[in-house]
Amino acid sequence: MPTATYEKLLAEVLPACIETEKQYEQIGRRFGDLLGKGKGRTPGETKLMRLLSLLVEDYDRRHAMPPDDSTPAELLQFLMEHSGKATAELLPVFGQRSHVNEALNGKRPISAEQARKLGKIFSVNPGLFV
Repeated sequence: MPTATYEKLLAEVLPACIETEKQYEQIGRRFGDLLGKGKGRTPGETKLMRLLSLLVEDYDRRHAMPPDDSTPAELLQFLMEHSGKATAELLPVFGQRSHVNEALNGKRPISAEQARKLGKIFSVNPGLFV
C-alpha cells in the first residue's frame, strides 16, 4: 500500500491557524490519530503531527485563561498579552491613554460599561472585569 507524501497529507488536512472550537476539535482529532500510530507513522505523518501540535499549542496559548482569583487588571493584562492587542486599541473603551494604563495597573476600576466593551473586544464574559 503506497504511503501518502507530506504534501498529500497537507492537502487532506489543510492546516491553518486555529480560530474556532470546531477547528480545534478537528485538528485535535487528527493529531490524536497520528499520535496513536506511534512507531507506525510514516516520516510524512510525523512531520504533519509536529505541525498540528504547534497549531494546537498556539490555540491553547491564545485561549487559556489566568487563575480564577485574578484581579480585573491581571485579567486585562493577560488578555492583552495573549491577544497581541496594543494599548491604543483600548482607547475607545477608556478614552485616554493614561486611563488605559491605570486600568492595566489596577489603579483605575473598570466600570460596567467598560467591562461590556472589553467583553466584546476579547470575546469573554464582561463579569470577569468587575
